[in-house]
Amino acid sequence: MVVDLDRCTGCEACVVACRAENNIPTIGEAQASIGRAIHWIRVERYWEGEFPDVRVKFQPVLCQQCDAAPCETVCPTYASYHNPEGLNAQVYNRCVGTRYCGNACPYTVRFFNWFNPAWDKPLNLQLNPDVSIREVGVMEKCTFCVQRIKAAEIRVAQGHISAAGFLI
Repeated sequence: MVVDLDRCTGCEACVVACRAENNIPTIGEAQASIGRAIHWIRVERYWEGEFPDVRVKFQPVLCQQCDAAPCETVCPTYASYHNPEGLNAQVYNRCVGTRYCGNACPYTVRFFNWFNPAWDKPLNLQLNPDVSIREVGVMEKCTFCVQRIKAAEIRVAQGHISAAGFLI
């Protein structure tokens, strides 16, 4: 994934889209204040210059899908692994929630799921059927939207689109 830092305005639309695409539930203000919010993309702000000539720069921070991911080597159940496509993946039903991977992640984009996910109505209608809803007690991580990658591979295999992504 590529982010054009010169065009980023810090609007956090990417954060909202990621949450919606990956079925990440929202939590209350009290839980967020103690660090229990899950967000696989965050937008950090950096200030340049001195007053009154101050400018702000925005830096989206997301999982970098590390080649030699430190989160993979510390997992005692091998729930965190490197898939054949080079993505850092997670087997949620193998995870026992030790949080070792979260401590090892240099980008701090792994989160412990403290609650059984729930969505107030009508937000439950926006859930993505291609993404599992993870249970309480597991570590959550960016999947790099592997469901979209797999869907494109299926369309290519069926001959609906070319390998370059054009409709046939």
